[in-house]
Amino acid sequence: GRKMAQTNQTIRRTAAGAGVKLWQIADRMGYTDSYFSRLLRKELPEDKQAQIMKIIAELEQEAG
Repeated sequence: GRKMAQTNQTIRRTAAGAGVKLWQIADRMGYTDSYFSRLLRKELPEDKQAQIMKIIAELEQEAG
């Protein structure tokens, strides 16, 4: 199976690759930067990860 430890890494790498900052994702989700950073310390559920990936894509398009 896949290594669970990698999952939030995917979010971080995808955001970095898209030139999207974590605080921008937090802002879009209505979270504070510090709360969002805390969230990422634990493995996020699939639906939350999918939501974040969608936001990264939106932010990347808006930065265009």
